Amino acid sequence: MQPTSALTIGIDVGSTTVKLVVVDAATQQILWSKYQRHETKQAEKVLEMLQTVGADMPALDLAQTRLFITGSGASPIAPYVNAKFIQEVNAVTMAVEHLHPDVGSVIELGGQDAKIIMFKTSEATGEKRASTSMNDKCASGTGATIDKCFMKVGMPQSEVAKLVFDPTKLHHVAAKCGVFAETDIVNLVKSGIPSAEIMCSLADAIVGQNLSVLTRGNTLKPKVLLLGGPNAYLPFLRACWRYRIPQTWDERGFDYPKDVPLEELIFAPDNSEYYAAFGAVLFGLHEKDTQPCGSVAKLEEFIRHGRKAQLGNNAGPGLVKSLTEAEHFIELYSAPNFIPAAIKNNRIEGYLGLDGGSTSSKCVLVDEDGEIIQKVYQLSKGNPLEDMKNMFIELKQWATEQDAELIIKGFGVTGYAGDVMEAALKADANIVETVAHMKSSQHYFDDVDVICDVGGQDIKVLFMENKTIKNFR
Repeated sequence: MQPTSALTIGIDVGSTTVKLVVVDAATQQILWSKYQRHETKQAEKVLEMLQTVGADMPALDLAQTRLFITGSGASPIAPYVNAKFIQEVNAVTMAVEHLHPDVGSVIELGGQDAKIIMFKTSEATGEKRASTSMNDKCASGTGATIDKCFMKVGMPQSEVAKLVFDPTKLHHVAAKCGVFAETDIVNLVKSGIPSAEIMCSLADAIVGQNLSVLTRGNTLKPKVLLLGGPNAYLPFLRACWRYRIPQTWDERGFDYPKDVPLEELIFAPDNSEYYAAFGAVLFGLHEKDTQPCGSVAKLEEFIRHGRKAQLGNNAGPGLVKSLTEAEHFIELYSAPNFIPAAIKNNRIEGYLGLDGGSTSSKCVLVDEDGEIIQKVYQLSKGNPLEDMKNMFIELKQWATEQDAELIIKGFGVTGYAGDVMEAALKADANIVETVAHMKSSQHYFDDVDVICDVGGQDIKVLFMENKTIKNFR
């Protein structure tokens, strides 16, 4: 059993995950590791991990263990665990130089940031230097964009690990902005493009974005190391790097070793998601006058009271002065609950309106006068036709519960998935979404001046004059 003083902890508090490693300071080997999402509760997750490692490793005594911390969320937490803060790029660079001295470039994708590190050796002095490029204004091309697009596509995690990158069926996906990427993904989903093709297209967009922007015109030098959670857990993303990087080498006439397999030239090493945490330890071991962690009592106190006090000092007055005032506001502005129409003669006749939106699908059943008989709303599961099928089932079940026969006399479609629904369901009408908003708004409010629709991926404002659309934004 290792003596307690030989054990050192490195923590990487990222934008979406926390990584913790226990390292033997003498052998510089990782003895224990944990990688978990913090769901915006960074301090709580750090506390939980420290408590977990203490239970798993009886030989580890926090009172005698030095702790080094890095990552975008590390600085506010460091004082409460008596940790030495290490800048993230320095930590990653230290880990790479220690474990892979022959690596020429590093690509790290995190939850909210992306980094490319290039190593250059001076011909005059032989000194090796690292230059770093990092995104700083948008989370496009990172794990956050991938996570959101996974949800839009509705692909199970079990299928993601099996996905094989196929460059023969790629579709356009914007990568300069995460929101634009999501919008393109939604359009592909609503157009009926298979999930595998969409995810491969997303991977290609992310790779292309990082290669064109973060390299700053420079050429990646082999070997290329792929770090971070997305590169570690998504095989199809790693395959896309191996597909696109050699293309840039060929286009620029760069002489790379073609006799070496691409899996050895461009690869994600073991523990690639822990390199920042491990590097923080390596960097910290060179720091002098570092103190042991002590206990987690200060962190617990910060979570319970300190953070709230900090927020309270910066906050303004409350939105309401009393609970009664809040209840009055809610009552005044709450939308009335929908009550389905009464069924007569065990017969329900009506017309269906289907809206295949970017993030949700809506269905209404209306009578001859245009009044709503029943409605169904559900979040999209990635397949607009499957969404519609589920809503039809719900409508049929409702009619059955009323012991009534459901007769659909016609139906129209609109929204992102309008064209797909029209073709697949043989709709009687496919209405442009803005026109659909105008018609329904004027049905309820004859003299409407402005119509504003906030959707899942877009916002539309219609300016009306003389009961027609004067302008649209």
